[in-house]
Amino acid sequence: MSRVVYIHVGAPKTGTTYLQDRLALNRSALAEHGIHYPALSARDVDHFRPALDLMGADWGGPSGHADGQWDALVKKVRRLDGTVIISHEILSAAPADKVARAMRDLEDSEVHVVYSSRDLARQIPATWQESIKQRRRWSYSRYLKKLQAQPDAFFWRSQGLPGVLGRWSAGLPPEQVHVVTVPPAGASQDLLFHRLCKVFGIDPEWAPAASERDNPSMGVAETAVVRQLNRRLHRSELTSDEHAALVKNLLVHDTLARRPDPNRATLPPRLYPWANQVAEEWVEWIEGSGIDVVGDVEELRPVPPPEDQEWLNPDRPGRKQTLDAALEALAVMTQEAARRPDPEQQLTGKVSKAMKSIRGQ
Repeated sequence: MSRVVYIHVGAPKTGTTYLQDRLALNRSALAEHGIHYPALSARDVDHFRPALDLMGADWGGPSGHADGQWDALVKKVRRLDGTVIISHEILSAAPADKVARAMRDLEDSEVHVVYSSRDLARQIPATWQESIKQRRRWSYSRYLKKLQAQPDAFFWRSQGLPGVLGRWSAGLPPEQVHVVTVPPAGASQDLLFHRLCKVFGIDPEWAPAASERDNPSMGVAETAVVRQLNRRLHRSELTSDEHAALVKNLLVHDTLARRPDPNRATLPPRLYPWANQVAEEWVEWIEGSGIDVVGDVEELRPVPPPEDQEWLNPDRPGRKQTLDAALEALAVMTQEAARRPDPEQQLTGKVSKAMKSIRGQ
């Protein structure tokens, strides 16, 4: 049996949601060409839980919900011939011992590692906003200070290109390690997908069904509303699942991130020299490693804004814009409550307590 396994390890916020959904939508069509994106069940159509299990993490569900999922995925991979794709962005932060386990489990295959990377000027604001969607409450200024002061922060474990690929490429020849650069702002989404297809050996016409899923970022006013909401919900008994359903999905993904013409968070101008220095280190590492590059390493260098463009501090959004976003959020939540046959019964006791907690502040 001949098998090539591509482990796509992220990074987060580099089009991974779109890629994974498009692979899933075209799973049968791709299999006809010897390209496999295995699903464990009708419920587990992606590789989130297997990635959690490999990492020894337990996010996004009840205790133990990911136990055994990595082994189950590996067992399925071993029954396949041709090309197999494993993809989840949290794998980028895997420590060396977890990477070593993955390589041992797949030692009967030719393993390739794929990492998509984007410039820091776009990644840093995007990951801060993503953390707010995940219930964090920190300000943008605090987040930036953490990144500069803590080289072991999760951001660097998942976004620091030399560290991620240093762990994942250990023992692999450079031609089996691939960096895909995210195209500059304004490029079509298909360009990134086509670059990834080139690595995987996929003709894009084999995956004609385009994904409608994405993971858009909010504007600064919208992010401020969610951050303040998280602060008020902090001491409530709202569960992770309830927060994900009501705040992350309904409020953020379906509403606030869809508002037209948002003011986007950007990197402070004073940090561009620092970001450029980091990018230079990344480019030097790539060029010295001899690994495969699809795209252009120059795309990893931050593009500064025009000198006459005023920087908008995400911690101090305009009051009018923030009020407007908050009212839209209130309207959506009111409509959701009215949609339920009996809001008092449908809302769990914990959600009701959370609402009382908010009213009392």
